[in-house]
Amino acid sequence: MTIAIFLGSLLGAMALGVPIAFSLLACGAALMWHMDMFDAQILAQNTIEGANSFPLLAVPFFMLAGEIMNAGGLSRRIVNFAMTLVGHVRGGLGYVGIMAAILMAALSGSAVADAAALAALLLPMMNRAGYNTARSAGLLASASIIAPIIPPSIGFVVFGVAANVSISKLFLAGIAPGIMLGAALWITWWWLVRKEKIEPGPRASRAEVLVALKDATFALVLPVIVVVGLKFGVFTPTEAAVVAAVYALFVSTVIYKELKLSQLYGLFEAAAKTTAVIMFLVAAAMVSAWMITVANLPNEVVALLQPLLDNPTLLMIAIMVLTMVVGTAMDMTPTILILTPVLMPIVKAAGIDPVYFGVLFMINNAIGLITPPVGTVLSTVAGVGKVSMDEVTKGVWPFMVAQFAVMFLMVLFPQLVTVPARWFHG
Repeated sequence: MTIAIFLGSLLGAMALGVPIAFSLLACGAALMWHMDMFDAQILAQNTIEGANSFPLLAVPFFMLAGEIMNAGGLSRRIVNFAMTLVGHVRGGLGYVGIMAAILMAALSGSAVADAAALAALLLPMMNRAGYNTARSAGLLASASIIAPIIPPSIGFVVFGVAANVSISKLFLAGIAPGIMLGAALWITWWWLVRKEKIEPGPRASRAEVLVALKDATFALVLPVIVVVGLKFGVFTPTEAAVVAAVYALFVSTVIYKELKLSQLYGLFEAAAKTTAVIMFLVAAAMVSAWMITVANLPNEVVALLQPLLDNPTLLMIAIMVLTMVVGTAMDMTPTILILTPVLMPIVKAAGIDPVYFGVLFMINNAIGLITPPVGTVLSTVAGVGKVSMDEVTKGVWPFMVAQFAVMFLMVLFPQLVTVPARWFHG
């Protein structure tokens, strides 16, 4: 009955068009009412406590770093550098998009920010070169979702806080899987464009490559600073976010001189608005998470899944399928906040490494950003690239299938995640 009240109140409120944050509050209130312990003070207290977390300070700074990166010329220089490396091969602009997405992922941590930058910079070039518009838009959307996997990742910050898992370990464990997702896109793109008769651009000379590398050096140094700093314990993930934002601001205003001080207010405002949405979601989810614990929902779910606890692989497959289904109807942050308190006790009961689970859970949620009908990244690429939503949805399918295939390979062979994670974490 408790599970029915939880799901009924949450899905019912969402079906009525209530924003997800308020639906989470309504769900928590409904559970309190059902258990005859409704108290507005507890509701308010948990909401405030939900946002009162030092690690969550990383969110506004990573959002700000992403905004500065796009406005200050860092994204464009990364794309130009990738262009000099692979722009001359068949389907070269697609490979440029994949390389740029991986490099930009290590700067912003936001799939939407990367999708907007890639669609604005590369989609017009791909259209002029004669590439299939739907396929190009689908590739750029799929490449953008690598951002929540490679550090710094806003999604890992939210999951780490919700699941009480080390954010530093999650960051470092996401590096290899993020590169694997990029490799899957590379192979899929190669297969799709191998017979196209599009004339590739001229090969860049060694001097041009070195000039592009020199121009992009300051942008490329940022991910190195973040990863090395986390690996050797120089700073925490929250401090890494501050370092990223300050570094991006310094490079954009002092070195590249593309960002004017008059633009800063707009960038701060944009980052603040996005942060406010995420933080309110986190705060509202804390009410539901607290009630889920009090109502003993995790133990009820563990009892339902008892037959699978002895087989971690089957359990992971079941959880991944569940997350895939939820991801088609819900954005990444709400999915993390709603499912994490329910799933973590099951994961621990089955003896699954929480960091390994966190990486796969994040990959699944990231792919959810490109699964119709709600895919946020699909909407971003369609809007920025001036392409219809139908075209982007049509073009994204082969790449989405490839990424899901990589994810399930990691379910079957956990060493693909755990071995590189141990190496990075040292």
